[in-house]
Amino acid sequence: MNIISKLGIAAVLPAALFLNITYVNKLPAKVVNSLNMQDSSYSKTDLFDQNAQPKLISRQFEFTEGPAADKEGNVFFTDQPNNAIWKYGLDSKLSLFSNTAGRSNGMYFDKQGNLFTCADEQNEIWKFDQSGKRTAIILSGVNGRKFNGPNDLWMDGKGGIYFTDPYYQRSYWTRTQTELDGEKVYYLPAGKKEAMLASSELQKPNGIAGTADGRYLYVADIKANKTYRFSITKDGLLTDKQLFTDKGSDGMTLDDKGNVYLTGNKGVYIFNADGQQIGLIAIPEPWTANICFGGKNRDMLFITASKAIYTMQMKVRGYSKNASRQL
Repeated sequence: MNIISKLGIAAVLPAALFLNITYVNKLPAKVVNSLNMQDSSYSKTDLFDQNAQPKLISRQFEFTEGPAADKEGNVFFTDQPNNAIWKYGLDSKLSLFSNTAGRSNGMYFDKQGNLFTCADEQNEIWKFDQSGKRTAIILSGVNGRKFNGPNDLWMDGKGGIYFTDPYYQRSYWTRTQTELDGEKVYYLPAGKKEAMLASSELQKPNGIAGTADGRYLYVADIKANKTYRFSITKDGLLTDKQLFTDKGSDGMTLDDKGNVYLTGNKGVYIFNADGQQIGLIAIPEPWTANICFGGKNRDMLFITASKAIYTMQMKVRGYSKNASRQL
């Protein structure tokens, strides 16, 4: 997560937002051009009504991220610069869930209703109960060294956690360099206290999501501007890395048809399971960061985009494994 194209964006972004964007000016031109593509030919799809439009819910935040739906369909999301987690309820009302969120970014609910978050203020993964109380620090590093800054995560059916660990220098950190030798993907098996390396093959892993059957894991390499699909072994290891599409992404989700939703400058880009783009939901904001399915029937696409949040009524649903968001 946390990249914005440099094409005229600086003039419209609030200063607080730049604590999330430190890599933007290093993007190669071909990546910027790809992230900015209009893809107008993909505006027609049977995934949503052709007259449907994204609905603006609020633009009261600094930078929204990490949406996750609980088993009822309420959606939780972060306002990272303001160190807050918010709830968008089934009653369409907003309420503050936590104002000491550890600068949480990506989030995910487990089967018991606990919320796991990538709390990169201290490079950790946190666990919250349903009242908004932090109940545990799950991880803070690997092999005695701090993580770069856990960014996004996905939980498998066993309760194991896959997460990306890119390095984005934060204004609220005292350190100025990484303690690790790269930006990687890790896996924490259920019941274990130490994460194991899942992949070191990506330049800057970011968005991450797995399939409902737990067979495949999608990971976006936002620096290389590509998204890959890995096979998951019974032991949780990642094998058979395959290029899914020549497009990077900040956030990611899947629907119950196996379509993959990526994010970027123009909004939400939708791909089928073969990696062919089949849809585009244009969002009128500088940057669309992340997405999840929520609502009572899980047919509401919830979109975090810069200072705003949007919803979009869909004709498909997010899959409901783990009764949680599908990144």
